[in-house]
Amino acid sequence: MQNVEPQVEPWMLLPFAVMLLAIALAPLFAGRVWEKNSNKFVFTLLVSLPTAVFLIYEGFGHNLFHQIFYDYLPFIILLCSLFVVTGGLRLHYNTTATPTVNTAVLFVGYGLASVVGTTGASMLLIRPLLEMNRHRTNKVHTVLFFIALVANCGGVLSPLGDPPLFLLYLRGAPFGWFPTLFPEWAFVGATILLIYYLLDTYLYKHRDFMGVRPRGENEEDEPLSISVGGVINIFYLSAIVLAVAFVNPSNIPAMAAEDAPVWLKFMREIILVAIIVLSLISTRRRVRRDNRFSWEPIIEVAILFIGIFVTMTPALEYLNANASMLGVTTPRDFFYSAGVLSSFLDNAPTAVAFHTVAEGLNVAEGVPVVAGIAEPLLRAIALGSVFFGAMTYVGNGPNFMVKAIAEEAGVKMPSFFGYIFKFSLPLLLVVYIVMQIIFIG
Repeated sequence: MQNVEPQVEPWMLLPFAVMLLAIALAPLFAGRVWEKNSNKFVFTLLVSLPTAVFLIYEGFGHNLFHQIFYDYLPFIILLCSLFVVTGGLRLHYNTTATPTVNTAVLFVGYGLASVVGTTGASMLLIRPLLEMNRHRTNKVHTVLFFIALVANCGGVLSPLGDPPLFLLYLRGAPFGWFPTLFPEWAFVGATILLIYYLLDTYLYKHRDFMGVRPRGENEEDEPLSISVGGVINIFYLSAIVLAVAFVNPSNIPAMAAEDAPVWLKFMREIILVAIIVLSLISTRRRVRRDNRFSWEPIIEVAILFIGIFVTMTPALEYLNANASMLGVTTPRDFFYSAGVLSSFLDNAPTAVAFHTVAEGLNVAEGVPVVAGIAEPLLRAIALGSVFFGAMTYVGNGPNFMVKAIAEEAGVKMPSFFGYIFKFSLPLLLVVYIVMQIIFIG
């Protein structure tokens, strides 16, 4: 008797939609309930556990196993390693918050995001930046540009930069491919930084500093003073980068063998866990206390994403089987389609979903193939998923974390829709459209 491949029906996508809608809407309409990780855990369990049982019963057990152990586990271990190591690195700088200095900090964060991840760079820089700007009346715009530049767009150049890129890396995109996105990264970064500098210069010259006029251009500014705590974590960050770059099946083919021992298949993850332990042991408690280090954010990510990865399994199978019917075929289609979903849902599963769609399309002769799909499509998916994550507070994990830290420091941040209509639509979307016309076509 011939085996029949299990088929995914459209209604099987419902748990995935429920999971993503809850992440997008629950903070808006049930904030007090949703803010507790215990409530998120209960919700995730109620949605994902029945889904997992059903998938195994319907013959998708292998797909589910792959999602959990070869996608989710490496993904969450990498995020945790970056979170712990950057949480043990204390950066403090004391100087006058001039437009030049603020822009320089954003520029550094933009570059750092591709090295330590958008989450790591955001957690490392946002509190010192707020402290430096404590005497500035106008701080909201600095936080908004920080979200766009450091928490999102800056992470394009490596799989460490942003979760969707790491998932594309796990699907076969070489570590060395991501730096080829430099032209788009440089254009978007330079454009947004220039806009910020002009805006901050105007506000600096025309508005008060908490009732005190800002210093004149000829007055001597406070000299820059920088101190770093937990310096050993710089070594650990370097070790993470090297582990991701070199400990993979491309450099160690035996890792991909079906009969490879568990320790070899997960060698990279074992190294990252060892780095986490070393960082926790060797970093002074005072450094993490000064950083207000807490496990809550990474626990939240771990809880929500296990639900996403479980419920995403039938959605990926459905997209792969029906890719040619979706009408998404050109790089421009993939850029905006991935972008729109990344804006309102989450950019990590969005990147995986559209990679799956691209796998179902034929590749024209002569077009280079990367990670199993046409290279121009992979380029569009990566750029759309990362850049558009800055379009809303829910587009990327660090966005809400930065917003919460800023509000804790007394900055009155825009509402969910205020952020969209006053900042991301009139500014970021225009920059993205120009970038698409120039580089994607």
